[in-house]
Amino acid sequence: MNTSDDYHRYGGRRPRRGMRGVVVVAAVAVLAGGGWLGYSRLSGGNGPDPRIGEAQAVLVKFLDAWKAGDASGAGAYTDTPDRAESLVGSVMTNLKPSKTEIEPGEGKKRSEGDVRFPFTVRMEIPGVGSYGWKSRADVRNRSGKWAVVFSTPVIHPAMVPGQTLALKSQETRARVLDRNGEVLQAPSLVGTVDESTGKGVSGLEARYDKQLSGGSPASKAVVVADRQSGGVVKPLSGTEAVDAEPVRTTIDPDVQQAAAEALSGVRKNAAIVAVDPRDGHILAAANRPGGMNRALEGRYPPGSTFKVVTAAALLKQGMRPTDVGDCPKFAYVDGQRFENQNQFVLAPGSTFRDSFAKSCNTFFVGARGKLSDTSLHDAARAFGIGGTWDVGTVTYDGSVPVNNSDNDKAASVIGQARVQVSPLVMASIAATVKQGTFHQPVLVPDAVKKTYRAPADLDRTVVGSLREMMRATVTYGAGWALKDLPGEPHAKTGTAEFGSARPPRTHAWMIGYQGDRNLAWSVLLEDGGSGGSDAGPIAAKFLKGLR
Repeated sequence: MNTSDDYHRYGGRRPRRGMRGVVVVAAVAVLAGGGWLGYSRLSGGNGPDPRIGEAQAVLVKFLDAWKAGDASGAGAYTDTPDRAESLVGSVMTNLKPSKTEIEPGEGKKRSEGDVRFPFTVRMEIPGVGSYGWKSRADVRNRSGKWAVVFSTPVIHPAMVPGQTLALKSQETRARVLDRNGEVLQAPSLVGTVDESTGKGVSGLEARYDKQLSGGSPASKAVVVADRQSGGVVKPLSGTEAVDAEPVRTTIDPDVQQAAAEALSGVRKNAAIVAVDPRDGHILAAANRPGGMNRALEGRYPPGSTFKVVTAAALLKQGMRPTDVGDCPKFAYVDGQRFENQNQFVLAPGSTFRDSFAKSCNTFFVGARGKLSDTSLHDAARAFGIGGTWDVGTVTYDGSVPVNNSDNDKAASVIGQARVQVSPLVMASIAATVKQGTFHQPVLVPDAVKKTYRAPADLDRTVVGSLREMMRATVTYGAGWALKDLPGEPHAKTGTAEFGSARPPRTHAWMIGYQGDRNLAWSVLLEDGGSGGSDAGPIAAKFLKGLR
């Protein structure tokens, strides 16, 4: 077969050229299989040529069977049924088109008595999109029977015997990178790509699909392949350049690995977030199991870790860490009883710092009278809570509503009631204490258009007192799991009640920062028990993994 214009490959992108110089005068047949109404050309101006109509009917049956994926049926209308069945079956199995259209053109008699027909194939192929091409076939009559003269180029003119059409994954999609420019190994952040469409469907792959794909969703290309080895002989689609660009994140691979390893073996849903207090750059966001990005998007009551914010509000009102305060077994507010974990009490003469370090709920509930209904809400704003963070990905940025009752305030001061946060928010709270001012967390710096700035800063004396009390939490309080670690870790534990079960189920929290390095973090263990005894060892494992 030669290389005339009829063999021009149709790449699914160029407009189909119209048929020219064709005079149609009579309908030949309506074929039930494909519902196609065919026409024959005038033969020398003496009327329709019935041989063209007969040949055409056989060709259309071959094309209809091919279109339907019936390789055996297609082969039956050719002069070499086995060869035709094998190649048609190979092509359709490899490409798996969701839709196939094959349109025959006008037949023309040849000197040998054959009738030659051009035809156009168009397919919708998952991962590729639209792809099409032009080909042609001769139909021959032998012993009164018409059959398609089959050869490999009939299926695609770019092929020769021994070849087939196949799909090959394209490497044109850019990657999500860590801060070092390496491919990011954090599935919950990166997300997934739909293999059938080539589009990002979750995580950063979805959010930055256009950037990563260069505007082209194709993840696969149609190629000519060797039938024996499977090797690519030549590409047929998807070879044009695309403007794909990588997405660069702030994730530190060493910190991310330490976080992931700290969660290995954990049977509860859990998350660890780490940020750089200097600029808010998110250094790690680990989730177990993968899937939901609870590290950045989860919504939880923070429990006693929120006492950092409550303490900031109390310190602003003039309280000092050394002020003496009671820590009884119970505190009552309008008939509602509040208690400490395991109903512990602190000795008379205990201080604000002691109650913070050992996480005494009843002290904080008793101190609520020093706060107005807006005090917690206002204090939270200095930590960035209540703003809209432009992080470069989906995040939950926390909520601390204005109190609407005394009971609401009593529960809010210990991180319950309507107070909601994400692990990212809690890591940012620790970072704010470490740095002395709020820096909005950032994951994809190039995508950030407007960084949120807190409407107020923490007073320097407040910051100093918070640092003192968070260090005391480690040295003699509920953060004992970190006591023997180097680097002067500062922390706050939390045991947050949720649900309606009795006794209540609890999330375990620990947040903190390192005194000798630019790292703040939070650990969440869903339905995990106690902050000190359950989240604490995970935090210790994480920090040890950084050394």
